[in-house]
Amino acid sequence: MPLVLTFDMGTQSARAMLVDPEGNVAALAQKRYETPYLSPNPGWAEQDPEFYWRAVCEVGNALKAKAGGLWKDIIAVTCTTIRDTCLCLDENGAPLRNVILWLDKREAKNLGVLPPVSSLMFEIARVGDTVRLQRKVSACNWIAKNEPEVWAKTRFFVLISAWLTLKLCGSLTDSTASTIGHVPFDSKIRNWMKKTDRRRGVFEIDEGMQYPLVEPGETLGKITAAAASQTGVPEGLPLIATGSDKGCETLGLSCLGPDSAALSFGTVATVQVTTKDYVEPMLFIPPFPAVVPGWYNPEMEIYRGYWLISWFKREFAEKEVREAAVLGIPPEKLLNERLAEVPPGCDGLIFQPYFTPGLVMPHARGSIIGFSDVHTRIHIYRAIVEGINFGLMDGLQTIEKRAKMDIRKLFVAGGGSQSDEICQITANMFGLPVHRIQTHEVSGIGSSMVAFIAKGVFGSYEEAVARMVHIKDTFTPKEAEREVYRRLYDEVFTKIFGRLSPLYRQISEITDRTEESRHGASV
Repeated sequence: MPLVLTFDMGTQSARAMLVDPEGNVAALAQKRYETPYLSPNPGWAEQDPEFYWRAVCEVGNALKAKAGGLWKDIIAVTCTTIRDTCLCLDENGAPLRNVILWLDKREAKNLGVLPPVSSLMFEIARVGDTVRLQRKVSACNWIAKNEPEVWAKTRFFVLISAWLTLKLCGSLTDSTASTIGHVPFDSKIRNWMKKTDRRRGVFEIDEGMQYPLVEPGETLGKITAAAASQTGVPEGLPLIATGSDKGCETLGLSCLGPDSAALSFGTVATVQVTTKDYVEPMLFIPPFPAVVPGWYNPEMEIYRGYWLISWFKREFAEKEVREAAVLGIPPEKLLNERLAEVPPGCDGLIFQPYFTPGLVMPHARGSIIGFSDVHTRIHIYRAIVEGINFGLMDGLQTIEKRAKMDIRKLFVAGGGSQSDEICQITANMFGLPVHRIQTHEVSGIGSSMVAFIAKGVFGSYEEAVARMVHIKDTFTPKEAEREVYRRLYDEVFTKIFGRLSPLYRQISEITDRTEESRHGASV
């Protein structure tokens, strides 16, 4: 049976797996990172690029040892990675500094002004605040401003997916569906922005720093002898272009049609759909290029998604953490079992999960309202789960309206989706059936699909989905609970941000001034 070897490079771990045409993971090797990122300054998140290459080598060789005779059945290799994680390379392709990860919160200061015509255009389009924040949070702009000696030597500004292609195949190229980050990429044309595109001015990256891109399903290169000796991957196998982890996840969940959406309950919580139409989910926020060539993935995200569960566990759940250690189970299992102690709507406690500002909410902060003397820690825990879902419901409604879609079913992935309790709450809140598929390795399934199609095992994406995706669990909504959530969403949650937004803006102004006075106005 033909097999695809897929590397899935995440924020917390690296995995290598062998996937067969029925969607089974025939063998798997995983390495959890002891130190997922380095933080030399508060809010920074960096990593040595060789750290990721060593992880590829480790899981590749570990998988080879596990696979035995299956190793000879590999017909292609794929690699899916985290998004918006970038690196400066010199003219020889050597790294000039650490990778800056998507988690990084540094901001570029004193960037100057854009050309008057561009500034006017953005203000007329009512995206001036979004553009200003985009410029501040783009790693390329921070490096150009704060590390000019590095920027002067930078020949290529790449995403980590391109760097791993270089290491595996010896050629610097990448998939269009992996080119997702703060870079001058035009999702509509699925290529780099044209020189005349006024949006290019947002980024300090010029055309000379770009590299070739290919569509998913095309061959990025072949595994070199050097890469084979280090990773254990057979020399000469084709590396097939696929896409980012979220895009592969959406495909791996079978979300191809106009009636299905993918919910990702990971560190960042997202709702994503697949459509043939170019639809911006919000002004100036493009859809991502889908793993299906020519298609798009409009997405709305909650930046601090199921990270909030880790935050709650650290700050409020010492008891469950101790008990779980004794029982040898994850603390989340104990917490999720207690969700049933709290009724839908948490006795009036409503959580707004926007802990971190984003491009469409530059002054956002989190909030929790409705406290009374009946509320406990577990009320707060359930309110966080419900708040994340309220935010995703808001995002899905926006996508449905702009894309003219009518979503009838949901597919879930990510750590939170492993909880039956959370899946049932999700079905009740959305009022839609929630499906889990046969494996948690959803990104790997989606990435492998592309290679099977490229190698002729399947004739279409529809055929690949039908063969490789199998619904394992379905959670149907309970109508009585759905009505409670509908009213809380319509009458309360949707009004919170608008009413608190002026206060969030004022808080940001006051605390920014305080920080400036503490460290000096020149900072």
